[in-house]
Parts: sequence; structure tokens; C-alpha cells
Amino acid sequence: MYEKWEYRTLKFKTGGFMGGKIDEEEFQDEFNRHGDEGWELVSCFDTNQSSGSSGTSSSCSNGKNNL
Repeated sequence: MYEKWEYRTLKFKTGGFMGGKIDEEEFQDEFNRHGDEGWELVSCFDTNQSSGSSGTSSSCSNGKNNL
């Protein structure tokens, strides 16, 4: 029998003058809450669309949970 997984992506808006600033407490609380629900962090990365676009950036993380 194989394991079946469920996946979720979390996205956090960043702030600050040049972007990249994130609310660390909110970030940690969100990961802890998902960890309590059985989610495991798989990856975490940032996206930066400031070159020639709307200037938005965010931080994304992917997690998995055994079904």
C-alpha cells in the first residue's frame, strides 16, 4: 500500500521599503498551527515581482499532510 498525501501552499505578503520584510510572529504562529494539525514543511521560498511589474513580493511555503 502506498501513502497518500495532501498538499497546501501558504502565502505571506511582505512589506518594508524594498520588500522582503515579513511579520515573523505571524509567520511562526502559522507554521506552528499547521504543525499541530499534522502538516510538515516541504519548502519555503520567496517571490519577487518588483522588476517591471506591480512591485509586489511574497513568501510562499509548501507543506504536506498524510491522509
